[in-house]
Amino acid sequence: MRRFVIGAIATVVVVLLGALGVDFGSAIYAEYRLARSVRAAADLQWDPSVGILGFPFLTQAAEHHYREVEIKASGVDHAVVGKASLEATLHSVDTGDSWLIAPDATLTVGKLESRIIIDSTHVGRFMDIPDLLVEAPTRETNDSTGGTTESGISSNKGVVFTGTPRQAGVDERVSIAVDLSVTGPAQTTLKMTATGVLTGPGTADQDVPADKLPAVLAAFSTEMPGQKLPFGIAPTSEGARGSDLIIEGIAEGVTVPLDEFRLS
Repeated sequence: MRRFVIGAIATVVVVLLGALGVDFGSAIYAEYRLARSVRAAADLQWDPSVGILGFPFLTQAAEHHYREVEIKASGVDHAVVGKASLEATLHSVDTGDSWLIAPDATLTVGKLESRIIIDSTHVGRFMDIPDLLVEAPTRETNDSTGGTTESGISSNKGVVFTGTPRQAGVDERVSIAVDLSVTGPAQTTLKMTATGVLTGPGTADQDVPADKLPAVLAAFSTEMPGQKLPFGIAPTSEGARGSDLIIEGIAEGVTVPLDEFRLS
């Protein structure tokens, strides 16, 4: 009897492990196919990072409905800033006739979070401030629980830009509070408006002479056009995360073709 029980348990374990392996392997294959489809549809240079979340996978595949899908593409060529990263998080995704998503697929999505991300280096090159560093507002850096979106993006007021504005006649690194907004008829222009000099902990702690202040604020103020979010979602927030600028849009109940992942 003891051997029978041990044998039965071993059989069940083997079956469970086999089922887990099939489920895991199927998810990996679906993610691979989706990555290839996004690359082809969006004309990317390499496969993006793709995750189909939720367990078990096979029940989702059988229903052609995924609970959550993440797509992230880094170092994408951008006509205005040179390089940018694109992210999309899709919740409650109907895939249509197949559990494998083809390049020409159109997806029905319950909730879509769309982001374009520009790192400090490329923002600095655009602004002609090569050593630029972007950081969240100092009040949010000191209090990680306040002022950020669910995806970790800071508020758009008082974002800290630190760099050397030599075009303004200043050869020292200064920290400037910058307000962000999205403007333009299509809401695709990121406007950066410098509002004042920041000193104290977490900043360059460098004052700006009064006679150079207007030129310094002008050096840290600009407009960056061509910021179209993945799938054409309208922006709902903008801010900083880490050392990046991020524009995010959130929409519910949308239908999106895969080839609109990259629009900029």
